[in-house]
Amino acid sequence: MDTDRKWYALYVKSRHEYVTHGELVQKGMETFLPSVKKLRQWKDRKKFIDFPLFPGYLFVYMHENPEEYINALKTRGAVRFLSSGMTFPTPVSSEEINTLKLLIESGEPLDVYPHLKKGNPVRVRRGPLSGAVGVIDNKVDQYIFMVNVDILGRCVGVNIYADDIELN
Repeated sequence: MDTDRKWYALYVKSRHEYVTHGELVQKGMETFLPSVKKLRQWKDRKKFIDFPLFPGYLFVYMHENPEEYINALKTRGAVRFLSSGMTFPTPVSSEEINTLKLLIESGEPLDVYPHLKKGNPVRVRRGPLSGAVGVIDNKVDQYIFMVNVDILGRCVGVNIYADDIELN
């Protein structure tokens, strides 16, 4: 893995996530567009459609230099990189991206929560999410494992058994 490169959150025009993702890939940039399949129904048929997990956002893995930022921003649909200040874009933690990838690949049903959940950090020790790091929340009779994406101000949650987690 290239240690000079980092993940950045790119805000894109409404319903341009897949267009921008495709064009960035054509430019040779590594991207990550977390998506989930949802069943959509029309009058004559039902079909599973891919929807972005975070509408309006995708992640780009690149070097921290103005030329790469500008190259990415010159892509159709790209609006701006997210930043916590007025300077360069703020990198997204590789741990957050890796855990998001594990959640998506697991195939488990995911929910997106609008606010960050705070709690004790935990690590999943077995199952399809093994190695994932996040926080745990207890809702009535079930546990929800959540991954915070700080820069987006959102978290993604999936149901999990208490036996599958350990304090990090």
